Amino acid sequence: MRALRAALEKNLARFAEHGIGAMMTTVVLDGTAESTLIASLTVRHWDVVVVGAGIRKAEQLLPLLEQIVNLIHRHPPDAVIAFNTGVGDSLEAARRRL
Repeated sequence: MRALRAALEKNLARFAEHGIGAMMTTVVLDGTAESTLIASLTVRHWDVVVVGAGIRKAEQLLPLLEQIVNLIHRHPPDAVIAFNTGVGDSLEAARRRL
């Protein structure tokens, strides 16, 4: 889990290197996902929201993916949605949609 977190932090740092303000939100499957996501989605204006492959590719997480997409649609309604293919290409996913 530490290695994954380190990779996510490294990927997030790439946004700053390119002058793009970004933040990362991780969710726990304990009933707090919706409130955690709403807090992150409403903290500021977002141009693009990247949904990670870890959520998108896991079939058992399909209900969470649906919830995430619907929350993005509701809370920063002007934001576009991008999907990365793995932990290392969130910047590229966001730039495709910016």
